[in-house]
Amino acid sequence: MTTCRTVMVKEMPESVTLNCIPELWRELVVLFGRDWPCLVLDFSAVRELDRAGVELLLRTMEEVVKRNGDVKLAAVSPQIAVILELTRVDRLFETFESTSDAVTSFTSFPFAAVNRNTDERQTYGIEPSRG
Repeated sequence: MTTCRTVMVKEMPESVTLNCIPELWRELVVLFGRDWPCLVLDFSAVRELDRAGVELLLRTMEEVVKRNGDVKLAAVSPQIAVILELTRVDRLFETFESTSDAVTSFTSFPFAAVNRNTDERQTYGIEPSRG
């Protein structure tokens, strides 16, 4: 579980492409420059994402994880979700419908994981332990 003091939200620009990567990287470095960064990338305005943008996401995740933090994505449009899926980057990031849901996820218990484990036990005929 990630321990963080403050969840930081970065509103991503309309275009996350090669032309804007250097400036965007400088802005992101400031956000994860400490231990246990908790970062939400708000994709609500993003309409364009290219290979350089995907690499920026991967580099951001790498740097944040080095500092024992986490990055989550919020408000990803269906078009951008397809790009993330095709590049298989979607598997690395938790995504949320809204920024507020993503922020809340840093402090709430992951009920979906509990429900998933219960469902898997039932699927495989494993009885829950009664302890």
